[in-house]
Amino acid sequence: MKIKSLKKKIRRLEKRLQEGQKRLAKLKQRLQTTESAKALKAARKSAARAARGGAKKTAPAKKAKRKLNLSPERRAQLAAAMKARWAAKRAAEAKSASSDNQHSPPGTPPQPPQNRPDGV
Repeated sequence: MKIKSLKKKIRRLEKRLQEGQKRLAKLKQRLQTTESAKALKAARKSAARAARGGAKKTAPAKKAKRKLNLSPERRAQLAAAMKARWAAKRAAEAKSASSDNQHSPPGTPPQPPQNRPDGV
């Protein structure tokens, strides 16, 4: 082999070794940061458990309601239907309330509370 080609091969090998060391250092750094992040997360989790005092699990949060994308016409139609339903409900309640009063004796209005002279 010629000296020039040997020198070239040696340079390439040294360059590859340098890049390998850089890559290794970068991977070690990444490993260290992920391990420290994992340890920090575990510490937070244990602190949160200690703060709760071993309480039972709470119910999962309810899903957020999905916003309906209604056209103005459909929105007005739904509003009218709801108003009609509420009016029917009020009418039914009024009817049942009037039927409850049938059991009271006729002609005797409810008596107002009497004021006593002693203020009681």
